[in-house]
Amino acid sequence: EGNVNSERLIQMMNVVDDYLVIEEKGIYSVEKFLMSRRLMYWQAYLHKTSLVAELILMKILKRAKELTLKGIVLPCSEPLLFFMQNRVSLQNFDAATLDLFSQLDDFDIIGDIKTWQRHPDYILSSLSKMIVNRDLLKIKLSSEKVDLDYLQELKERFSREHHISVADTNYFIFRGKIKNQAYSKEAEPIRILKKDSTVEDVIESSDQLNLKSLSKAVTKYYLCFPKQLL
Repeated sequence: EGNVNSERLIQMMNVVDDYLVIEEKGIYSVEKFLMSRRLMYWQAYLHKTSLVAELILMKILKRAKELTLKGIVLPCSEPLLFFMQNRVSLQNFDAATLDLFSQLDDFDIIGDIKTWQRHPDYILSSLSKMIVNRDLLKIKLSSEKVDLDYLQELKERFSREHHISVADTNYFIFRGKIKNQAYSKEAEPIRILKKDSTVEDVIESSDQLNLKSLSKAVTKYYLCFPKQLL
């Protein structure tokens, strides 16, 4: 899935009134590009396994920073330690901060997570083991919002079984939503240069009815929780 004839798209590009346009004979390549984009988002970029792994990674870094700010020194690389110890915002983001950020890569994060899986903090070690062992949280996707009573019930069960506070269960049981819009006329219009030299949006130029549906945002709600709570 997701194969796009990029060479064809590049050949069909032109500029009209300082706007990038695609010549009309390349419209089928544009249609295929948008369809592929939709498929790749739901089947790869927003696939539930990729999604839950990313969410767990975010929880790990959040917990690591929380512990560091409490004075608990975690073994980690120097660039990552800087971001663990400091609150970085647009106001204090300078050249030195950028240099440290550019030094961070996958090796820093994965190496530190492998170390943290043996840390005495239950939350940090448990989440780290999930990533290292590829034993992730269960994730359920739905078109309906997650029931809050059911969410609270899961948190209370997990709290009792693992002797942690209900507040700390937020690291293991949480909800959210994802949205995918394959094409947005307002945010990123694709302009088609017609044979009569007029310019038209791809939605108006296309004879594909399903292309119009791609401009509608699709929202899905997710619930993440440990598998043993099933």
